[in-house]
Amino acid sequence: MTTTHQPPQPPSEPPHGNGHGGGGNGGSSGHSHGHSHSHGPAEPVSKHLRKVIAAVLIPFATAVLVGLAVLWPGGAPPHERSGVGFDRQTESGRVVQVDGVDCKDVNASQVPPTGDPSTPEGQEAQRSQTGTCAKATIEVTSGKDKGRTFVEVVQPDAPRQLREGQDVVVAYAPGAPKELQYSVTDVDRGVPMWILAAIFAFAVVVVGRMRGFMALIALAVSFVLLTLFILPAILQGSNPLVVAVVGASAIMLIALYMCHGLSARTSVAALGTLVSLLLIGLLGSLFIGWANLTGNTDDNTGLIHGLYPDIDMSGLLLAGVIIGSLGVLDDVTVTQTSAVWELHHADPTMTARQLYRAGIRIGRDHIASVVNTLVLAYAGAALPLLLLFSIAQSSVGTVANSELVAEEIVRTLIGSIGLVASVPVTTALAALLVSADKPGATPSAGASGGPGSGSAGGAPSGRAASRGGGRGRRRKR
Repeated sequence: MTTTHQPPQPPSEPPHGNGHGGGGNGGSSGHSHGHSHSHGPAEPVSKHLRKVIAAVLIPFATAVLVGLAVLWPGGAPPHERSGVGFDRQTESGRVVQVDGVDCKDVNASQVPPTGDPSTPEGQEAQRSQTGTCAKATIEVTSGKDKGRTFVEVVQPDAPRQLREGQDVVVAYAPGAPKELQYSVTDVDRGVPMWILAAIFAFAVVVVGRMRGFMALIALAVSFVLLTLFILPAILQGSNPLVVAVVGASAIMLIALYMCHGLSARTSVAALGTLVSLLLIGLLGSLFIGWANLTGNTDDNTGLIHGLYPDIDMSGLLLAGVIIGSLGVLDDVTVTQTSAVWELHHADPTMTARQLYRAGIRIGRDHIASVVNTLVLAYAGAALPLLLLFSIAQSSVGTVANSELVAEEIVRTLIGSIGLVASVPVTTALAALLVSADKPGATPSAGASGGPGSGSAGGAPSGRAASRGGGRGRRRKR
């Protein structure tokens, strides 16, 4: 009972020496109780570990800034519009009137010479001759010809039908005859898209609160980097792989620190993400070249290659793999780092090996769900293509060997390997750092564990006492 009459340790006096060896079980339990109420989940706060993390991340962040400065394009290079696909001048328009007319009167199509109704072509031509077409009057609502009208004929079997009052996107071909300069190229989906985006932002902020708001800001910054740096830099002729690595690294650092704060925990997640991105880049370079994937597989990539022949299309494919994997990588590395921190907070006596084993058990569940999600996402995006192969009754080997499908398979597998590797890498980094954190020893007065020292010592002495008790328990193990 003599410890209750000792004067409390002044909060401003730093701990000295190793005078925490007398912390018995009773003192340890009392200190761990104080620890649980003094601050949140344990984080490595020692100056040594902060220096180690900074020694890795500061040069990396500096290299990313230098890369942004050197590769910054200053805008996409100009080119003469080809008038093909997306490379057309467009304006806004509105459907002001729709009339039904006989398809024969407007000569929407002609019956093929065979006139065989048993073929799909013959059936389509027959419907076009006997059906009712829509004669839509379109008013141009933007540009130098604002107020001008033109007529668009829509066949009865067209996938996109027009209705009165509908907003549309019209293509403008200045070199065509005046009556053919304007044509409807798509419907205007701006209003539903903006409403859906507003609902998404509202849901994120309501559920995530400030963390959700910061996530939206990080998403906006990522979009700015994508549109102002990554895409124009590739069009300028810079190496797509280098541009993707620099851009993805910048997005990673901004998103992680904005959403999760400037802490050692976030820094470990950034390190795990960086290692996984490097692995994805190496595997992508190897297997995209080995499989002879050109990256030029559809009309859009063909148009890009035609307009900018100097762009490395296989490098563009690899850049897409890296950027596409980044979002899921952030989720995996942050989750694994948080899991290890919480495990250490629940039991500070756990060694690095114990933390890794417990964290990897959590990570195995994460791996199963994430890989399945990634594969299904790619399969869903390529579903029309897979249906075409199914209709053609092609074998699995034939389908997988075609470049269109092989590109998606390689993209999926490389991204999945990077995700799987990120779990043990990030878990190991977090376990090593959090278990090696030894901010300092406990003063001898704190080792007594008496109620007087716990109440009068203040937050600093309570924190030192809890750490001292934890280290005493580690030595006993």
